[in-house]
Amino acid sequence: MGNPLRDRRTPLELAASGQVIEFSERIGDFERLAAIVQGDLESLDPDKLPSGWRDSLVSGRLSFSFADAQNELPMLEGRVTATPDAVCQRCLEPFEMPLAADLRLLLGDAESAGMSDDDLEIWELDKDTFRPLDLVEEALIMAMPYAAMHVDDDVCRGPGEKVSEPGDKTRPFAALKSQMEREN
Repeated sequence: MGNPLRDRRTPLELAASGQVIEFSERIGDFERLAAIVQGDLESLDPDKLPSGWRDSLVSGRLSFSFADAQNELPMLEGRVTATPDAVCQRCLEPFEMPLAADLRLLLGDAESAGMSDDDLEIWELDKDTFRPLDLVEEALIMAMPYAAMHVDDDVCRGPGEKVSEPGDKTRPFAALKSQMEREN
């Protein structure tokens, strides 16, 4: 048997065997995730492009079991993390963006989910078999923010700006507000 993260199996097989998958893979091994990161990094000058960004790690633990006593509803619990390189949309500088996704999923269709009393999210599958790698990749893509930004404002500065002092917040519409108040 090969890599259980890449092997195509049914959710019932994984749950029946109580499969636990602990993994540490490279972002470059996740095709769609790597394409998104690459597309973001293409906006950087070549001298600012982080070297080895494809080697950033994606790691996690997936545990398969059943959500019901009749062993009919396969479920997955786990956590996946990654720290891909991204371009901060505030300062336009590269940074490492922490991503994490906690998974508590019912693997099946909405019809069978009605039989479960748990508060599991339903993960519908297009085919009978799937690769856990695809699920991990999709979860991380969904965990990506709409606009990547440094978590700490003190390290983030806009183009040509100095690092802000604590409590110093830029208000882009302050002048407009002041002008509107003078006119009234």
